[in-house]
Amino acid sequence: MTGQVRGVQLARLLGQWHALPGRRRSPDYAALAGAVRGLLADGRLPLGVRLPAERELAEALRISRTTVTAAYRHLRETGHLASRRGAGSWTMLPGNHRVASTGLWTPLDDRDMIDLGAAAPAAPPQLLGAARAAAEDLPRYLGGAGYHPTGIIELREAVAAGYTARGLPTSADQIMVTSGTQHALDLVLRLALAPGGSVLVESPTYPNALAALAGRRARITTHGLAADADGWDSDLLLGSLRQTRPKLAYLIPEFQNPTGHLMPAALRERVVAAAHAVGTDLVVDESFVDLPLDGTELPPPVAVYDRHSRVISIGGMSKPYWGGLRIGWVRAAAPQVQRLAAVRVGVDMASPVLDQLVAVHLLAHADTIVTDRRITLAAQRDALLDALAQRLPDWRVTVPRGGVTLWAELDGPVSSALARAAEEVGVRLAPGPRFGLDGTLERFLRLPFTLPAADLVEAVGRIAAVRYDLDRAGRQRWREPAVIA
Repeated sequence: MTGQVRGVQLARLLGQWHALPGRRRSPDYAALAGAVRGLLADGRLPLGVRLPAERELAEALRISRTTVTAAYRHLRETGHLASRRGAGSWTMLPGNHRVASTGLWTPLDDRDMIDLGAAAPAAPPQLLGAARAAAEDLPRYLGGAGYHPTGIIELREAVAAGYTARGLPTSADQIMVTSGTQHALDLVLRLALAPGGSVLVESPTYPNALAALAGRRARITTHGLAADADGWDSDLLLGSLRQTRPKLAYLIPEFQNPTGHLMPAALRERVVAAAHAVGTDLVVDESFVDLPLDGTELPPPVAVYDRHSRVISIGGMSKPYWGGLRIGWVRAAAPQVQRLAAVRVGVDMASPVLDQLVAVHLLAHADTIVTDRRITLAAQRDALLDALAQRLPDWRVTVPRGGVTLWAELDGPVSSALARAAEEVGVRLAPGPRFGLDGTLERFLRLPFTLPAADLVEAVGRIAAVRYDLDRAGRQRWREPAVIA
């Protein structure tokens, strides 16, 4: 068992289940069972969670217990529920079906392919100037061995200054420079999570984080995010922490990948308090924190509320600057940084000095670079939204207030099939199941708006052209999974 959902919580998730499409053609128990299956397919109701007792759910929904009993029986028959007398019923999927989130690259370099799998922008024009300036600075380091396990001091000071400007006083001793945010997460997991340890993640979440957790053989539990603007259900999230008491929780509070949600300040404070109470360390991924759009005001960093060294923040330069510049970082208590450095020595020793110097010069011009990036992203987001509204009006999209991605709810559970069909017409997509566990999220699709507006409009046109032909599609050829960044 990974946790339990109470009757009132499940009732809130079900919402107006009796008014779902097809309701008039189905008896009450079938409609209720269908609504529960929908929550499982969307990832809003985790797998392996214990459902409320029949009487409790009946009281919460104000229906007869007979209806709930029949719905649970129907869910067991379809393979969505496993029950044991005297112990309860747990959610599952038929046949133990599982879809891995490997995030592998394909070796293709097709210029006609519009790649919507990687949510990362092209390099800013200032990169070349920063590289030239870094090369001029390099001789200062050539007399040494070039190994700086925590990073060169100039870059650590620049990153620390960024946290301080956000209202979180930080010293260079609290910063460790890594070779990208994914590398930062890997080092934190090596230090803080024993193989087989328990971890709570959002659903959906970043696929490469799931791959890193799989590499540690982590026991993963999930908190399902709503598709609408609210995102986190505070009651369920805090309840998951208290019930499962995971060793780690991996969260993306700023413009969550892939949903774009922004966690409110009040919930940040409560999550930190709950984590401390149950002994959970929080790994907070701030990859998109530099990219608020439309003048969105950011809440304080999660670590502002940390008084017990429970919060480890990770971030990097891939999203606001360029993915080819493999610079990330960890912000933690100074003793934790030193322990991370000791772990790192057995992995890669240090990040390249030249890349770190490039990062120093880019951060020195952050105001100009990031401001331009935000303006461009906002225009590209709006172009993508307009194209979707015109060509795929049945899809539901909540407008994100920042980040680089849209999380689209499709008009059917066709995400994987659509991704296969779209590749035939030159569009690479990131289907919903890649962002979750066990084959869920087939009604969702992540659409980044990091490409030029013309490419985004063209991509939507191609997707729309193949969407309604899926039922007549022939047998699909096997192909390797593409990267999702």
